[in-house]
Amino acid sequence: MKSSNWGGSTASPFGPRPRDLDVIVLDTDMLTLVQRRAGPEYDRLASRLDRSPDQDVRVSIASFEEQVRGWLALIVRARTTVRLIDAYSRLGALLADSGTRPVIEFDRLAYAEYVQLLKSKIRIGTMDLRIAAVSLANDALLLSRNLRDFSRVPGLRVEDWTS
Repeated sequence: MKSSNWGGSTASPFGPRPRDLDVIVLDTDMLTLVQRRAGPEYDRLASRLDRSPDQDVRVSIASFEEQVRGWLALIVRARTTVRLIDAYSRLGALLADSGTRPVIEFDRLAYAEYVQLLKSKIRIGTMDLRIAAVSLANDALLLSRNLRDFSRVPGLRVEDWTS
């Protein structure tokens, strides 16, 4: 697989969006696949991303929050030394990975989209609403395997590139 802007390093996690590129946001489930770098779903996603050099692939800060919360919960629940060490190791791996791709902030525009989504009473999870709001605010294509929930968000462009 070639070196790409979706899995490579960036000097600043909150970089300016290049105006000549289409923005793609990886949902948390897609980000997890990219981080694992294994399996048929990853292979299909990586192949499609590699064929899209005119894309600016980013991650929502809300996805980072979801992952951090998950590993912190695992640390809290760890009841053995082995599980505690493993949980801290995974949190450390997330920390190391977090600086390797551009992140889209949850800014005022995303917050405004989020408020509108809340008012419309869309029945999906809070974090999914935040990820959708970031994608809408940045006119981005969201890549997710969770089409069932995200397809409920009006105006959101969402696709699954793993199938």
